[in-house]
Amino acid sequence: MLVERPELSILYLDDDLVAIDKPSGLLVHRTALARGEIWFAMQLVRDMLGSHVFPVHRLDRPTSGVLLFARSADVARQLGEQFQQHQVDKRYIALVRGWLYGSGTIDYPLKEQLDKTTDGLADQQKPAQQAITHYQAVSHLELPYPAGRYQSSRLTWLRLIPETGRKHQLRRHLAHLRHPIIGDTTHGDGRQNRAFAGYAQVQRLMLHAEQMTFSHPTRQQRITIAARCPQEWQLMAASRHWPICPSLITNRP
Repeated sequence: MLVERPELSILYLDDDLVAIDKPSGLLVHRTALARGEIWFAMQLVRDMLGSHVFPVHRLDRPTSGVLLFARSADVARQLGEQFQQHQVDKRYIALVRGWLYGSGTIDYPLKEQLDKTTDGLADQQKPAQQAITHYQAVSHLELPYPAGRYQSSRLTWLRLIPETGRKHQLRRHLAHLRHPIIGDTTHGDGRQNRAFAGYAQVQRLMLHAEQMTFSHPTRQQRITIAARCPQEWQLMAASRHWPICPSLITNRP
């Protein structure tokens, strides 16, 4: 739970759209499962602009990065169609357990994850849906802390490009590969998560939505919105004990 009011950075703003750099731990909007929560991205953006905004996609609560809102119902509808037709290109960066090399595609169907409280009337026997994620290894780390029988831990920075948008798709796909995302308390490796948090002094899901490209609903041109790596990652990069790939801490047009 975020107790202090989060400071949001606006990445893009015009009469139709607003995009923010969502911090890890912030919910996108109110839900039945958010009892006791104080801050929500949609309400914070609304207060900043003094007008209503419409969510057009989601980011998991622990994921940071580019979060896009429409400023009218019609623009929200048009953007929603682009997401449904897979016309929006999204790019993420993640830190995963183990060394994973090269590039590849994870084509692994996923069952819809239902919640007993909010999805009580949903079809519990719905078949698994197609889910596709492309990945590319960016750099490899071997850090001097134990998380098992070895005295060091091997990690890989991955760039992830989802072709579909299933719930927790990236987290579930990397867990399927046996390379779970560091800090994933649902699908990850608890022992590795605790060891990494103790070493890096960063306790969060190591997944960041770094870039989104789509067609502007009224200008009819492709635009790209990018978010720098989170501040806590940049602080890790500044440490001589953290040989992070420099390309991960620079913004991209």
